[in-house]
Amino acid sequence: MIEDCLKLTTYFGERHRSGRAFLADAQLDLFGRREVTTSILLRGSEGFGLKHHLQTDRLLTLSEDLPVVSVAVDTRPRIEALLEDLQAIEHRGLVTLERARMLRGDIDTVQLPDDLHEATKLTVYVGRQERVYRAPAFVAVCDLLHRCGIAGATVLLGVDGTAHGQRTRARFFGRNADVPMMIIAVGSGERIARVLPELSGLLRRPLITLERVRVCKRNGELVERPHARPATNEHGLAVWQKLMVYTSERALHDGQPVHRALVRRLRASGAHGATAVRGMWGFHGEAAPHGDRLLQEGRRAPVVTIIIDTPDRIAISFDIVDELTAAHGVVTSEKVHALTAITDEERRGGPHPPRHAFHGVPHSS
Repeated sequence: MIEDCLKLTTYFGERHRSGRAFLADAQLDLFGRREVTTSILLRGSEGFGLKHHLQTDRLLTLSEDLPVVSVAVDTRPRIEALLEDLQAIEHRGLVTLERARMLRGDIDTVQLPDDLHEATKLTVYVGRQERVYRAPAFVAVCDLLHRCGIAGATVLLGVDGTAHGQRTRARFFGRNADVPMMIIAVGSGERIARVLPELSGLLRRPLITLERVRVCKRNGELVERPHARPATNEHGLAVWQKLMVYTSERALHDGQPVHRALVRRLRASGAHGATAVRGMWGFHGEAAPHGDRLLQEGRRAPVVTIIIDTPDRIAISFDIVDELTAAHGVVTSEKVHALTAITDEERRGGPHPPRHAFHGVPHSS
């Protein structure tokens, strides 16, 4: 089954509250009540928002309110229906809304339209203890993607979420078998289309999304800059853009990990916000899939840094990204179709669900 869907993403601090509850709990309670097809709460390692307060796990006093990212994906009517309830939750931070295609169940041949053949972002949602034969599902998925020549993949571990409409959350005591994970991969549309049937056969209950992206850098080499976009679209809504920078803990710039250097440079430049999320497994380019292991020297975990801003600010931020990823990483750009930015002092934007046609989405043949 292939469905048009919306991806609702919120960026905030883990200690932000909505009334007497933490904002993260309030949001995931809502997603659970509404039985959202898939959602995940990710804990960041470093970042800043509109007020430019640095949040980092490197310093004890600043690690008490680390950035978190919640992602909820469902059909367009179901996401639009929960927006009113979401807006009723008192919160601060960024809220974005983007289009995607959701694939569930058996997936046969998928034909992608021309504009998706250049680059596609594939996201696979699995459970933490889900297995493929005797291997963890996330390891099996990464191995398959690597064998099929996909440019890279990063595995992110959630601490809460929903899977096929059922709420799952991590607990101190317990196996946490169903706590959601997301595997984000970037590759050419042609290769992504070829891998989908095999990927579907690998998983017991596949849950996959596809989104179009532009690959700006690959392995340190500049491919092309982000699209130059106007400040508003034809409907008068503000247009924002997202950069995603895929690196690893081992990728250094002036002696510190690229993602940490990037967050600090972006913050100093006046960017609106950036969030770094540490992965637990993945690969880029020819290197075999890998992650952190016991008794190893140094960290090897992959890291995703997410930057969201206006088109004019993205152009400035990309210059910084380009400089700091001269030797490492994959960089992609995407359009954000709706955004709400909230601080204690102001509120900017909607969100307004994009209601005009989404050209270039994949369809089954």
